[in-house]
Amino acid sequence: MNGLALHERPAGPASWRIALPHTAAAVPVARALVRTAIAEVEHPADSDTAELLTAELVANAVEHTAGRGPIELVVELLPSGCQVEVHDPDPAPPGHLTRPVIEEPDVWQEGGRGLLLIRALSSSCGHRPTPSGKAVWFRLPVVPAQRRPA
Repeated sequence: MNGLALHERPAGPASWRIALPHTAAAVPVARALVRTAIAEVEHPADSDTAELLTAELVANAVEHTAGRGPIELVVELLPSGCQVEVHDPDPAPPGHLTRPVIEEPDVWQEGGRGLLLIRALSSSCGHRPTPSGKAVWFRLPVVPAQRRPA
């Protein structure tokens, strides 16, 4: 053996899946799950950004989707980064997630920035149909060790 440790943590993927209520109570639960998942496996993704974007996806699903069915959160931690998906029962695609925004949100309005944040802070994002509605997702890359907070 050459004495070099190739990996400080498991190299394989780790994933979590949880059903959340179709209410605002889902947002803090989703944030906590993402934070705990990243900490548990000492994953090198930016957990603050992952929490923020997860909260935006879940809040968007609660506020803008029809139906009372549960929202499902799927967190996958991969050697290349982190992917978070939020499944909801509404097949309609989310507003301005993947197409350019023509007008800026009104600075005096509280809402309207969630999808812009997801587009700006994720390495990629999108949505896809599912048998029961749609999944909206984002990916974050691994943060190099020298840029991570101590």
